[in-house]
Amino acid sequence: MRLSVDGRAVFATTGGAHFDPARPAVVFLHGAGFDRTTWRLQTRWFAHHGRSVLAVDFPGHGWSEGEALTSIAALADWTARLIAATGLGQAALVGHSMGALVALDCAARHPDRVRALGLCGVASEMSVHPEMLASAKANTPKVQELMTFWGIGNALHKGGMLSPGLWLRRESLAVLSARKPGVIHTDLVACNIYKDAPVRAAAVKCPTVLVLGDGDLMTPASKAKPLAAAIAGSKTVVIPQCGHFMMVERPDETLEALQSCV
Repeated sequence: MRLSVDGRAVFATTGGAHFDPARPAVVFLHGAGFDRTTWRLQTRWFAHHGRSVLAVDFPGHGWSEGEALTSIAALADWTARLIAATGLGQAALVGHSMGALVALDCAARHPDRVRALGLCGVASEMSVHPEMLASAKANTPKVQELMTFWGIGNALHKGGMLSPGLWLRRESLAVLSARKPGVIHTDLVACNIYKDAPVRAAAVKCPTVLVLGDGDLMTPASKAKPLAAAIAGSKTVVIPQCGHFMMVERPDETLEALQSCV
């Protein structure tokens, strides 16, 4: 599905079903360097169970036009304009990693646009390792190796994927290697400098679930506790034997956690 935001084409998938703005909508937001394909397992369920779904490519990612936006706040404002551009009054936001910070910031500053939140692989701060930033700035492949090596849970480095034929690490590397030069660096810098999450969390009033992996090395579950404490009435689900990419490492458990909220 093609949309237009700020005069630029935006590409989104709808989970294999017609997008009906009259239904409750769920907008899925990807993490740094990735795209809409991150959410292909969860979007199909929601799209065929009473929701309208958009899994979008942020500007400069996937098939969307434009340059990558340089801050979490700019991405949050863009997300609010996206919701308006689709003709929706409001939507639930489900974000992963960078996308989770964007969803959180959007819900806090545009509360009329967000009816619920699903925050996957989130932390109160997302400091990025200097080696990753240096590689991303130089456009060398090392940052892609580090993102996948540290991001994917240790258990799945040894096999055991539930989806037959899916090689998670190789697929993730393929997506990251398709990014235009500079995009991954822009995303990682945006995460690294964003320090507003605790303040924004305190302003969130909508139903919220935090979905975390107990083996996440990128955003350890313990670093999400300040957010969970700040968001009134929030629920936290910690998935066992799971790293940073819970939506593909443990898709059923991630779906079950999101179903309870969005």
